[in-house]
Amino acid sequence: MLVVHVFETLVIAHILSGLVGLIALWIPIVTKKGGRLHRKAGAVFVKSMLVTGTVAIGIATSTLIAPVETHPHLLDHPLFVGGVETIRAIFGWMMLYLAFLTINLARYGDRCVKDKVTRGRGPWDSISQAVLFVLSVNCLVQGTRVDMPLMIGISMVGLATVATNLWYLYKPKVKRYDWQLEHVKGLVGAGISVYTAFFAFGAVRFLPEMALTPFLWSLPLITGLAIILYQQFMIRRKFSGNSVA
Repeated sequence: MLVVHVFETLVIAHILSGLVGLIALWIPIVTKKGGRLHRKAGAVFVKSMLVTGTVAIGIATSTLIAPVETHPHLLDHPLFVGGVETIRAIFGWMMLYLAFLTINLARYGDRCVKDKVTRGRGPWDSISQAVLFVLSVNCLVQGTRVDMPLMIGISMVGLATVATNLWYLYKPKVKRYDWQLEHVKGLVGAGISVYTAFFAFGAVRFLPEMALTPFLWSLPLITGLAIILYQQFMIRRKFSGNSVA
């Protein structure tokens, strides 16, 4: 079946591009901010996230078209009691949402650096937030429909992302360092998204009994939020009191 071959090819590409991002993420975090290595590794991370997210959209679409054919090993698994509909919801709709969340955050974080003055308020930026909002709500609805609390909870991340992105893009006054705060939020947020996907969806293939455990899903979120809060604290401490209209 063609869709299965496409799916398997995309999974390989997804793993390869994702691994690059998983490694590249840590270099800008630990190196000197604004330095050459920081900028070079950051550029690699952004590009890998855009590729990984785009490929994941193809994987999710393949699952929505042929859930049984792409995930035959899960059809009778006790964790997926809803059968085809649960597989379609988790590996189709939720993965589609996470894929676009990764793209949204990676591009947003990159734009915060490249377009400090206008804050990236172009057509794509508004459209991107609208699409993410729709996919977040759909993930919430699909999670409710198949009684999957995990999908309901993870959808809140997308809704919060849309709200905070729009607040920065359109608030009347910004501090001189706000773009740095958003840059950190966007790119580390993209890292959280891709680590979550790799941990959870990777576990489905190797340790299915752990795939839907809250611990596995919450670990990247807790770690990433700690990094974001720490980095933002350091930025505020450095630039506190300076603002522009």
